[in-house]
Amino acid sequence: MDEENVREYQDVREYQEKKSGVRKGILFGVLSTILVGLIGINLVCYATGTQIVITPKMSSKGSVVDTDTLVKINELTAYVDTYFYEEVDREKLRDGLYSGLLEGIGDKYSVYYNADEYQQMQIDTTGKYYGIGAGLTQDKDTMVVTISKVYEGTPSEAAGLMAEDIILSVDDIEATSMEVTDLVKEIRGEEGTTVHLEIYRPSTGEYLSFDVERANVVLPSISSEMLSDGIGYIRIESFESETASQFEISLADLESQGMESLIVDLRYNGGGLLDAVVKILDDVLPEGLLVYVEDKNGKRQEYYSSGDTQIDYPMAVLINESSASASEIFAGAIKDYEYGTLIGTKTYGKGIVQTIFPLEDGDALKLTTARYFTPKGNYIHGVGIEPDIELEYEYLDPEGEKYEMQYDNQIQKAIEVLRGE
Repeated sequence: MDEENVREYQDVREYQEKKSGVRKGILFGVLSTILVGLIGINLVCYATGTQIVITPKMSSKGSVVDTDTLVKINELTAYVDTYFYEEVDREKLRDGLYSGLLEGIGDKYSVYYNADEYQQMQIDTTGKYYGIGAGLTQDKDTMVVTISKVYEGTPSEAAGLMAEDIILSVDDIEATSMEVTDLVKEIRGEEGTTVHLEIYRPSTGEYLSFDVERANVVLPSISSEMLSDGIGYIRIESFESETASQFEISLADLESQGMESLIVDLRYNGGGLLDAVVKILDDVLPEGLLVYVEDKNGKRQEYYSSGDTQIDYPMAVLINESSASASEIFAGAIKDYEYGTLIGTKTYGKGIVQTIFPLEDGDALKLTTARYFTPKGNYIHGVGIEPDIELEYEYLDPEGEKYEMQYDNQIQKAIEVLRGE
């Protein structure tokens, strides 16, 4: 989650344009299935002292939600109601049923989201929310919540909050009384409203109060800077809805400073939106195929670079075992076009695409719908992408307390390559 520094990313294609028609069809199909399953059921439930028995008058087969399944669900629920030592939230039981259905596919990327989880997932993939723009961490033992980062240009920065500040309370709610995931929900709210924070600042020993106005926050997924010898550096944290525009701004800024070569850092980038990486590759590569996806029926969808803009200077791309999905689409295209040098270690190996299907009740389904292939037709799922120069990460100043690029051996190797050394 954005304000926890916990962010999960998926390859998500745009939902079908004819969404309303599909929704109605799905809803009718589900209702029909349930109705067919319910017709003719006559349940008899009785207790034997140690066992609850539920028997159907008749049974039907064929559907996932057949009468036998419904009987068993009710039987399990009866056991829980009778013997479980605490009260159980019915909504959580239902969510568990839906989640279990998806787990039955055997694909870890296909997931059911309840409404709250879906809302959070949308924040993760867009980087947008109404809040204060601060990253939070929580000590798992003491439950103390600390501000880990204050993002530039956000209400947190304007209010004067600082990294390392400890949050004592949020609108009279003691911060240590709940998980940080729930505390974040209290910090976020409607645009223009305020949230009251009580803070302890260890650096000065002060206890401070802040009233911070919530705003539409867009978290950066790009960071950049100019290194020596005209070498630009762009780190892509993830591929979100705003990443392509942030990349273009950073690229233009570096070029205005006289950039003659570029390092793109995709290490620990777990992926993101397919459209976002395609847009960035369109800025980088000449005209041609960037990536294509195929569904189980062999239907193929291709994504191309227009060739209107392209990078015409040397480039190095840093990758590692945590570079996945959209990162691998980027790295795979660069490698197939021989448009840059891949440096680091073999990538994760996720060559499948997920699609998000919003449901009528506000929940959602994320389902793996296709495989993707590099421009040369390589399917990298479970395989990964090998770097051109294999180099395990090593921090060359083990005594240093703060990370500095000059001691990052992979960045230094990229600089050497771009210098022609």
